[in-house]
Formats: sequence, structure tokens, C-alpha cells
Amino acid sequence: LALGFEKMEPGSLGIKFTDRANPLDEHISVLAKTRGFGKGPFAPQMFGNAGVEHMERYGSTMEQFARVAEKNHKHSANNPYSQFRDVYSLESIMKSPAVHGPLTKLQCCPTSDGAAAAIVVSEDFVVRHKLQGQAVEILGMSMVTDLPSSFDEGSAIKVVGFDMSQKAADDVFRKAGKTISDVQVVELHDCFSANELLTYEALRMCPPGKGGKLVEDGQVTYGGKWVVNPSGGLISKGHPLGATGLAQCAELSWQLRGMATNRQVPNTKYALQHNLGLGGAAVVTLYAMGWPDQVRPFSKPYNPAIHAEDPTKPKVVSPVPPAASPSSSSSSPAGGAVVPGNLKSAAIFEQLSKRIASDPSLIGKVAGVYQFNIKDASGAVHAVTVDLKTAPGGVRKGESKADCTLTISDEDFVKMFTGALNPQQAFMKGQLKIQGNMSFAMKLNQLVG
Repeated sequence: LALGFEKMEPGSLGIKFTDRANPLDEHISVLAKTRGFGKGPFAPQMFGNAGVEHMERYGSTMEQFARVAEKNHKHSANNPYSQFRDVYSLESIMKSPAVHGPLTKLQCCPTSDGAAAAIVVSEDFVVRHKLQGQAVEILGMSMVTDLPSSFDEGSAIKVVGFDMSQKAADDVFRKAGKTISDVQVVELHDCFSANELLTYEALRMCPPGKGGKLVEDGQVTYGGKWVVNPSGGLISKGHPLGATGLAQCAELSWQLRGMATNRQVPNTKYALQHNLGLGGAAVVTLYAMGWPDQVRPFSKPYNPAIHAEDPTKPKVVSPVPPAASPSSSSSSPAGGAVVPGNLKSAAIFEQLSKRIASDPSLIGKVAGVYQFNIKDASGAVHAVTVDLKTAPGGVRKGESKADCTLTISDEDFVKMFTGALNPQQAFMKGQLKIQGNMSFAMKLNQLVG
């Protein structure tokens, strides 16, 4: 069993241990000497500077980098495991807050929690257990660590792993006796849109400098030569570091088995995976079905490629603890409104309380406790708990041990719950702050509108 998981801290990646040499010391040194090292998180600076170098060297454009993110956000709409599933226009992506170089906020992977797993077995095991119809074969795999060129050439493109990605890909294709032209679907490490565009070139999908043209011409989405990141990629699916590689493996396995339905890449025979970590290693893997003649159409009622939860299993609703009933009304313990009556959100919470009472299925669908911190015009914060975890659920005044805490202004809260403000856009613009389990925040769609 290969298992990967990550529970990440809020915010951008930072340096955790300062009492020892950092694996990125050399990388940051090259960055500082060639482009300067400014304020803010190091990762977007490094990949953003690689994008700037590509623009200077080859004439690639801001729009071409944004098209990468546009594609991946669009792909994510069909993946139930994606952290974000909203589709954005090219204009929205380009106008989202600037981060570094050509990168805007919607071109950067989010902070994510997640887990993924794969079972690796021998050929004998597959045959003995009659698993030929679903067995995916690893045709070739290569890991390459930082090369001298990563540091010696003063290149922002090379310091973020271009050469090691290219060497790993070349090794894999040589071992498997295949080329990139044999591949139909690719899951690659798009931590930032700039890195996806660079990786097109590293994997030899196009000559150096032509990555922008490749995405511009639609050659990396459905109807093009390859489909890259049908899952939505790290930009939309999320990037829980320890789980990312195995999540890519899962997506490509579903594609090879023909299980991906609404995001299925037609006639998939070969699937390529690229994963990367600064400080520094790149891993490239080529997959195919081990017994392609024994693959049959997937017909089971539970398809993990499109069902994030097993629909054949009944929802389990926890019984009501004896002491829970008094706190599950829509009023505070003293019988007053959960927020001051002059706040617009008071009416929304009242409606929400009635909706929970009239639709008990919300408890099973959401199965979480939310704490909303509503900020009034003076800046004062009013905490409200919405319990959709323990039947009969309800709305009450005050703080709680919540699965997810959301902080938002009174006005924006009303806009969000009346459909005038998209929750994900509010989060991206800083109007909505989220702490705790992001997957519960995504379930807000069950309540909004």
C-alpha cells in the first residue's frame, strides 16, 4: 500500500525549521543573485520568475499563462474531488490579484488537505486474484534530482526543475520504448500556471519556447493532441503535498480503465504522470493497462472516479445527545436573535434555521458544524454556529467547536447566501476567510442561493 496524506497549515508555504540547512538554500541563492528576492512567499517568486524568464527569452505572454489556469479550472468542474470546481473566464483569471511576475491568484494552487492511496502488486498477484481487467501497469518510472545546471546557469527556469523533469521524461520513454506522441492524457505538476507551460516543453510536447502556443491552440485539452490535467490539476483540484502524486496516479488509472465518464479522455492507451518538488526531485511515470484485451466497461453502481462518496451506502445520522436539544434552536440561549436585529444577516439566519427544520436531509448531506463570524459596520464580530452535523441541527448564537469557521462581513454574507456573491470568488478576493476543513467550506453550495 502506497499512502500519501497532508494536513496543511493556513497560508502559503514557508520555511519551517530554521535550526538546520534548508534544502532550498542553493535555489534561493540563485534566485537572489539573478532576479532578486523580494517580500512574500518564496514559491510564487521562484515559479513567477521562471515565467518572466520565459517571456523575456521566447516572447510568451501573460494571456498564455492565464489560459493554462482557465483550462484547469474548466476541467475541475467535472471532478468531485476538486477543492474548487468553479469555471472562470480568461478575463477573470487575468484580473484576479497579482502575485508575482505573470502569476495571478487564480493561477496558483491553494493550500489543501487530502489523502490518496494506491495498491502496488506483482503480476502473479493480479493473475491469482483475477484482476487483469483493472490492473494498470507501470511501463516506466524515473526520478531525477537537481542537476548541476539547476544552479550553474543562473536560469530561473532551470532552478525550478526544467532539466530534471526533461531527463526523467527521457529516461521513461527510453525504458518503455515509447514517445510523448504515444500518450493521450497527462497529469503534471501545475503548482503554478507557469510551471505547467514550462513542463509542456520539458516533456517534449513542443520545442522550447512553444508552450504558450500549445495551450493557445487548444492542444492540451479535449479535442487537442493531449488532455493535460483532466482532474483540474493542482490549481483547482488542490495540492496536499504528500497526496498529490498518488492523486495523479488515481486519476490516470481511472482514465485508463475508462471510468472517468464526464471527464473521460477518449481512446486512452497511455497515460503520463509528472510530479515535482523543489529542493529537489522530479518523478515521471508512464502507465498502460496490463491486460488491455480483458478490460470491460465499468458498470458497478459505485464508481470512485465520479462518486466522492459511495451512493450505495446509507447515510449515517448520529443520534441526538441528550444535552444537545436546547442548543439547536435558531435563537440564543436567552431567547434572542443570533445576531443583532439591525444586521441584514439576521433574516438569513432565520431563514436558514427554518430550512434546516423543514429539510432534515441537510444533516446527512453536509454533516458538519460551521461557525460564522459576522463583522458589522463598526468591525465588531458576532459569532453564530450552524449545526448540520447532529440531528435535528439548527442555528444558535455563539462560538462552537466547528469543523469550519468562516469570517465575512454582514453585507457580503447576505450577498453570498442570496447568490449575488460566489463563495469561491469571495475567498479568492479576501472577502471570505476560512479556517478548518476546506471540504466543509465547499459544501456551502448546499446552503447558498
